Amino acid sequence: MVYLLYDILLLVAALVLTPYYLWRGIRYGKSRRGIRERLGRYGRGRLDALNGRPVIWVHAVSVGETRAVVPLLRRLKQSYPGHALVLTNVTETGREVAARLDCVDLCLFFPFDLSWVVRRVLKKLRPWLVVLVETELWPNLVRQTSRAGVPLVLVNGRISDRSFPRYQKVRLMLAPLLRRIDLFAMQTELDAERIRDLGAPRERVRVTGNLKFDMVPPDLSAEDQAAFRSLLGIEAGRRVLVAGSTHQGEEETVLRAFRQVREACSDLQLVLVPRHPERAADVAELVRQEGFETVLRSQCPRRAAGPGAVVVADTLGEMLRFYSLADVVFVGGSLIPVGGHNILEASLLRKPVLFGPHMNNFKEIAQLVLFAAGGRKVADAAELAASVTELLQDEALRTRMGRAGHALIERHAGATERTLNSLSAWLEVSGEP
Repeated sequence: MVYLLYDILLLVAALVLTPYYLWRGIRYGKSRRGIRERLGRYGRGRLDALNGRPVIWVHAVSVGETRAVVPLLRRLKQSYPGHALVLTNVTETGREVAARLDCVDLCLFFPFDLSWVVRRVLKKLRPWLVVLVETELWPNLVRQTSRAGVPLVLVNGRISDRSFPRYQKVRLMLAPLLRRIDLFAMQTELDAERIRDLGAPRERVRVTGNLKFDMVPPDLSAEDQAAFRSLLGIEAGRRVLVAGSTHQGEEETVLRAFRQVREACSDLQLVLVPRHPERAADVAELVRQEGFETVLRSQCPRRAAGPGAVVVADTLGEMLRFYSLADVVFVGGSLIPVGGHNILEASLLRKPVLFGPHMNNFKEIAQLVLFAAGGRKVADAAELAASVTELLQDEALRTRMGRAGHALIERHAGATERTLNSLSAWLEVSGEP
């Protein structure tokens, strides 16, 4: 009865959301094929890439989870080349990032979590193993996968301070769901204890670490960076502040800080990378209203940025390329209560990183970076401006912070191998799934 009620409520939600997805497809030029895929309907030849191989189905909700699981995807492909990797996402941006991965055989939109839709997808994909990234606990996916006898595991699992009290309120309904999951590979001991408290069988819970510490830096030579800088129209010698993964309400703060910093560092150039690229035109208009010249990344090199112009990114998959040009990096989603984004991407490239106080989703990482002196927390435009100015005027300080952040990543690496070892029990069994 509970699942029937859930199906009814989700069906009503789907009827409301479908017109929204269609509207977004028209407004932002997104593919409307996502609606069919979310219903488990795949066009002729869409699944040919599987070629009859045993399937490992990995689900990562959006951009952050997709980037986090890349090291594991690459190791799975290396260790089990005879398997087909299917990666699903909920969001369009996550799906676009996934499509750029050469280690994935097939990228699909995650199906609506309706019982009959999930059954249809399981029948078509016939997965050998289903892997959920972080805390993607979809009731019908878990239930139908378990009923089909397919092993189901949670990797890079975490239970944030914000979500834990919410889960506790529905513990009686959540516990039976958790007992259907075969393995919980959690990021920290705290995450492990929380998932046990919610009803996960203790013997199935392991601490494997955070996959984000296993990110691999892009292969960018000095020539590559110089070419990218030239493409954007940023002159050699100009210093660069990159504000990555910003949200509505943060760009104004960054621009105020940028204005203040330029009083002391007139050669500074700003690159704004909105978390959602479809907001880029609105962000560019805001930049113009603040009195700055601006250029969209997609317009380069036809319309390169002039001296001091603000570059606004409207592309996906280039965050690390932008960070590679930075003298200082600010990571958004943190000045407003969004929960923050991955600050380790800046540390990976040995860049000093600044972030706001709202880092609930990356609490442990933020604390580690602060303790290691690889980054700083800023509360508002004034503190952001002061920290950027200090760092730009002290090259030795920038170098120390960048190295400290990178050393932190090296000390905490290894989650990928520990997670892979935990999954091997289900992947090395011969025979039909």
